[in-house]
Amino acid sequence: MTFQELYRAKRRLPAEIAAMVEDGWSCCTDIAAAVPPALMDALGDRAAQGGMRDVQLHTMLDLREHGALTAAAHNGLTPVSWFSGARLRTAINEGRADVMPCYYRDMPQLFRDYTPVDTMFTMVSPMDEQGYFSTGIVGSVSPQLFQKAKHIFLEVNRYVPRALNGPKIHISQVTALCEHDAPLPTLPPTEIDPISCTIGGLIAEEVPNGATIQLGIGGVPEAVGMALKVKHDLGIHTELFTDSMVELIQSGAVTNTRKPIHTGKTVATMAFGSQRMYDFIDNNPDFVFLPVDYVNDPAVISQHPNFVSVNAAVEVDIFGQVCAESIGTHHISGSGGQVDYVRGATQSAGGKSFIAFPSTAMNGSVSRIVSTLTPGAIVTTSKNDVDYIATEYGVAKLRGKTLSQRAKALIAIAHPDFRDKLTYQAKRRNILI
Repeated sequence: MTFQELYRAKRRLPAEIAAMVEDGWSCCTDIAAAVPPALMDALGDRAAQGGMRDVQLHTMLDLREHGALTAAAHNGLTPVSWFSGARLRTAINEGRADVMPCYYRDMPQLFRDYTPVDTMFTMVSPMDEQGYFSTGIVGSVSPQLFQKAKHIFLEVNRYVPRALNGPKIHISQVTALCEHDAPLPTLPPTEIDPISCTIGGLIAEEVPNGATIQLGIGGVPEAVGMALKVKHDLGIHTELFTDSMVELIQSGAVTNTRKPIHTGKTVATMAFGSQRMYDFIDNNPDFVFLPVDYVNDPAVISQHPNFVSVNAAVEVDIFGQVCAESIGTHHISGSGGQVDYVRGATQSAGGKSFIAFPSTAMNGSVSRIVSTLTPGAIVTTSKNDVDYIATEYGVAKLRGKTLSQRAKALIAIAHPDFRDKLTYQAKRRNILI
């Protein structure tokens, strides 16, 4: 059979593919834009109708509504979140979904050694002349899932960008596929508020020309990206490729020429942003999407001199413990790759890692620099790993500092309305010496 004949022989409706799932199976997706909405809707519909029992869906960073995460599907389908978006977050906090504690870089190994993979569901670009589908803007854990899955189900979508340098799957390896053309989820343009702009400028001052950068998502990392447009010969090696990085490349601030590995290439394990970004990536030979156990490996990150990482937090205590994934016991997301980049950057020659956030939350009524973390809060980055903390009031270097020195540095960049209280609490605990 030709590749096209094989394609037609394996083409099914989403409901027909969902009907192939057997009771007790462990189903898996990759992250974000790899999650196939039509197949997830079909899986959820079948579960809601009582058509399956004891099926687990291992998935991560849901970007849109789909049937597999609904309360109606819970009768026969239990989601397991490896990193949560809004719907997974809701399902977890309502007791309808489980959580896999892990670092992002460890996910391929956890799938390989611990997690059954009866099926992999993923969204891909249309098949090329050689019979290959591109996973588009996701490298992540796809190669490991392709290798281990007993059954591979594809959702073919013409809107998925074709990554010339990224994971691929051949039609001969596919169990069945469906076609569903729909634009990818996009992130609305980030409005950079004055506080984020101030923080972004403070961090940009710490970034030398020729540095390699990693930016997280949100107003502060986007502000850092825009502030870096005045720099020269920057490189990108990042978990997440963002819209501000498109600006940096097109402005000439990023050339990737000083990177000692993947010289001249932008390296990421996933992307999420605007349609403009997706169009920029499509068939672009300067992009490389690689598995997360390589991209987020601190040993790989640290090979880049002057590596600078920027990530966010919910709150930080005066020990320097960073909570980035819960509000007390209320689940928000997951550990992700923050620790990977904190460790990689601090091991890089001249490298720096920043945890950055506005000094307050809830319209200024709550300090995000606290004496002790909210009870039940999860420590994402430990006090032993943390490097720099940044707010609109300055940048505090914590690495290599004593507890007393850390407390003084953090109080100095807390909002002025909370400094006296933080000082009182630190003195009461005999921390300030």
